[in-house]
Formats: sequence, C-alpha cells, structure tokens
Amino acid sequence: MSVPVSATPGLDRFYAVIPAGGVGTRLWPLSRAAAPKFLHDLTGSGQTLIRATFDRLEDLAGSQVMVVTGQAHRDAVQEQLPDLDSRDLVLEPEPKDSAAAIGLAAAILYQRDPETIMGSFAADQVIGPVPVFQQAVREAVATAASGGDGKIVTIGIKPTYPATGFGYIHQGRALEVEGAPSAHEVDSFVEKPDEKRARSYVDSGEYLWNAGMFVAPVALMLKHLKATEPELYAGVTEIAEVWDTEERDAVIARVWPDLPKTAIDYAVAEPAADAGDVAVIPGDFTWDDVGDFAAIARLNPATDSSGITVIGETPRVYSDQASGVVVTDTSRVIALIGVENVVVVDTGDALLVTTTEHAQSVKKAVESLKAHGDNDVL
Repeated sequence: MSVPVSATPGLDRFYAVIPAGGVGTRLWPLSRAAAPKFLHDLTGSGQTLIRATFDRLEDLAGSQVMVVTGQAHRDAVQEQLPDLDSRDLVLEPEPKDSAAAIGLAAAILYQRDPETIMGSFAADQVIGPVPVFQQAVREAVATAASGGDGKIVTIGIKPTYPATGFGYIHQGRALEVEGAPSAHEVDSFVEKPDEKRARSYVDSGEYLWNAGMFVAPVALMLKHLKATEPELYAGVTEIAEVWDTEERDAVIARVWPDLPKTAIDYAVAEPAADAGDVAVIPGDFTWDDVGDFAAIARLNPATDSSGITVIGETPRVYSDQASGVVVTDTSRVIALIGVENVVVVDTGDALLVTTTEHAQSVKKAVESLKAHGDNDVL
C-alpha cells in the first residue's frame, strides 16, 4: 500500500543528490568527455537522462536537489536544470570517482544541517514506472530515518535475467520499519558474477542488482567514510567547511587533487554492511544504466516493419532486410541492406559501425584512440 508523502518518516529532511560524472566510453562517439551520456536523450523521450532524473526526484525532494558534476559541464547542466539553486551545483575540478563526489555532497549537507537524510541517484539511468520508483525511495528514506543512528539504505533491483555486468546485493532478514514494509538487512555485496553464479542468484530470489542508489543520514555516511577513508573524509570536510565562503575555490584547488580515488561501494557501503548498518529496499521497477548501444536498442525497440531503431533529430535512414539501431546527429543518408543487429552511430567527426553483440567492445576503440593521441574525437 502506498504511503502518503506527508506520512513518510524522514522525508521532510530528505535531500536528493545527483552525481553526474563518467564519460560512458561504450557510447562513443555519441558520448564524449565534453558531452557525456547524461546530457543526451537516449530513450527518444525528448528528455536528456539528467533532466528525467531531476524530474522524478523533484517530486519527492522539492527544491532540495543537489548535482555533483565536472566543471566542464557547468553550463550544460545549468541549461538542462534552470530551476537548480546555484548553491546546489557542486563542481569537481577533476573526476575522483564516486566516494569523493558523494562524500563531498554529504559533507556540505552536514554543514548545513547534520540531521539531513541524503539520497544519491546517478544522472544516467533509465527508470520506470516513476511512481513505483518513488515509492521505493520513500521506503528507503523511512528506513534511513529508523532507529538510533539510522541506516544506510540501498535500493536493489529485482533481477529479470542472470546479468554478469552488475554487482549483486544479498538480502538478509526482513526489518520492521514504519513506512517501509519491504525493508531487509543486507547480508553482503557481491562482485559481478559469472553466468552460472548469476543464474543461481536469480533462481534463489535472495539477490538484487546493485544499482548504486544510496539513501542515508549524512552523519552516518560520514562516520563510515571517516573510519574507512580518513584522508578522503578530512579532505571533503575541509572543503565543506568553507563551501559558502570566499575561500572555497582556493581550498578546492589545494585539497581536491590529492584526494584518494575510490568508489562509494568500497569506501562506505561494503564496510557498513559488515557492521550491520546497511538495509535494502527491493525495487520492482525497470532499470537500465544504458551502458552500451545494445541497451539503447533494447530500450527503443523498432516501432515499424523496418527493423531499425532510429534516434536523432533529422534521421535519413533507409533499410532493407536489416535490423539494429542507428543514432545520428547529422543529415547524412544512411542505407542498411541485408545486415542484422547492426549499430551505426554517425556524428560530424566520427562514425561507429558494430553489432549489438559487440557493443561492449566500443570501450576498446576509445582506449586505442586515446593511446594514439586522437583526443580531438574523445
């Protein structure tokens, strides 16, 4: 049964955080350092991924939404999210992985109000139906607010197939939390499995995909960050203490380059789970991290007899006995004849041709281009 927003324990203290980083190298040449995948409409909805993320969180958090992104993306993010308060746009001088980004957001929010419950949701995920996702977030907030120090809560996705590209969450015993009937303890986080093990996870009904969504009291998040990564904790705290002062830029320039580079899973989630401080809410909604062009084809099935999914503002595509996906931002004519499961990505200065089966290998092409110094197309 749905819990009214006003009745959700802790929701009045909730602040949504959107980490918007990562180039998405498997989506090259569409996604690049200057225009990463969260700034693109990859679903044909008319919305970029970050705009869709903002909208589904704004319904829960109101104006309390923070975005953490790279300095290079400041203008693009502000254009996409004109309602975002400038105080809530946190700019990283250089990428430092998720622990630094989420840790800095937690430290800033702690300075403003140590009772804040933060929720971290990546900018580049496709989720639906939105009301089902929002109900899971409400349960996560209620669970985070429960007990003494609260809980770090992850929202795990009920697996639909034995995926080998995701980490998994092993559910423990059910918890009794007001406003969160589906809350469970987390027994452990599990690394990406092989296919046989992934199938056993799915068949058991005890495992969920780890989608990297975390809801937690900022004080508890920082407590575990301090215990596991004291240098990182000290750095983000020093920055947060001067965040709303004229000293901010100078302190960031001095402190940020030397911060350790690690993921939030290793820095906080896994050690906190070992300490019994992590809970999980099963998410019974569709979720995709749009990791490659095969995902785009899956999310945008062809709607006519052509067999080709076409994404672009001015597509000019002809197909005959062909199937696959075309992503284009040029007006060039693309003709596909007698090819199956093809992926064509056409941009002004780069062309990618592969198949959905080999979509994961696009990252190798990017690595090779980088090694040869072809940075102008990256």
